[in-house]
Amino acid sequence: MGTPCQSRRTIPGVGVARVESLPASEETPAESPRNEERLGPTVALIWATVLVFGAITLLWSAHVGVPMRDPNGKMFAHKLLGAIALFAVLAVVDVAIRWWRAGHTWATLVEVVRRRLAPRRLALVLAGLVAYHLIYICYRNLKSWDAFQTPHDAWMLSFDKAVMFGHSPAVLLHDLLGEHTAAYPLAFAYKIFTYVCTAAVVGSLAFLDSIRKAHVMLVAAMWTWIIGTASYYLIPTLGPVFSAPQEFAGLPHTSVTSMVIGDAKDRAFFLADPQNPKAFVGVSAFASLHVGFTTTVLLMAAYLRKRLLTWLLAIYLLVVMVATVYFGWHFLLDLAGGVVLAAAAVLIGHVTVYRRMPRWISSRSPRPAAS
Repeated sequence: MGTPCQSRRTIPGVGVARVESLPASEETPAESPRNEERLGPTVALIWATVLVFGAITLLWSAHVGVPMRDPNGKMFAHKLLGAIALFAVLAVVDVAIRWWRAGHTWATLVEVVRRRLAPRRLALVLAGLVAYHLIYICYRNLKSWDAFQTPHDAWMLSFDKAVMFGHSPAVLLHDLLGEHTAAYPLAFAYKIFTYVCTAAVVGSLAFLDSIRKAHVMLVAAMWTWIIGTASYYLIPTLGPVFSAPQEFAGLPHTSVTSMVIGDAKDRAFFLADPQNPKAFVGVSAFASLHVGFTTTVLLMAAYLRKRLLTWLLAIYLLVVMVATVYFGWHFLLDLAGGVVLAAAAVLIGHVTVYRRMPRWISSRSPRPAAS
């Protein structure tokens, strides 16, 4: 039996806190702040990823002859500041909830603040958010330059009709759901995607007990954009609404319609004058990163064993898949590609942070035969 000592344990509402006179055998090293925050190698890998992806972006910028851009600061500066502000708000909410659950005394408030707002933790959060948004701005520029590629929409349209026995998947959805009433809730679900992305990354950093688990989400999100970028160049496509617009003529004007019109104008403007500082494109179909990032968040919820959240995200993912086809943003293969790249991104996130394969994979490895 271990001798009593000063140790640390997870206290409901507080997280990992100091507990006096616990037997040494009951210590939980994996939950201790020392081990939890030993993220030096992970941070190094994150920034190595940023540097490599940034170098690729700069090299491709030189190749196409178009400089990197952040139109009106919307792709990096505003998003980063917004994420930091959101984290500040959620961090206060997190502290308040933990303090209330722990007994809302002065002592528990001090302990919660000490644990959750420690300078080291905040530094890790800030470094992570900056790295994530650097990846994002590189992704958006590479996506913009994908406009120089020759689209393969004709093949994708043929494949979709072959899979659906000669019918367009979008037209089938229009016939099934109608072209008016269903358009508005589907447009809402499609438009809130940006907020889902931000909430997933920032919320993980603000609310999860373990900063290491939050970094799995962070790295998975980064790699969702990176792999998504590679998929754009693997099979350059625009999407059915741009290559077969007649199939969507019966839909009402929604916020998604405005996006389609804006994206079409942006692409034409960019191709006409790539050197114009305002020229920037947001159109690429394969793979669907609406589906990809939503699947990443869903898989992370399952990874973290958040059962209710997992089910809610599964419903949202289904709605997003329907919306992307209904409005013509994506082909069927785009949806499958999004799911596959999300699974790869979450796996990379785990391996980057823990430097080992997940148990559900390693446990399936064949065991050596007994001698």
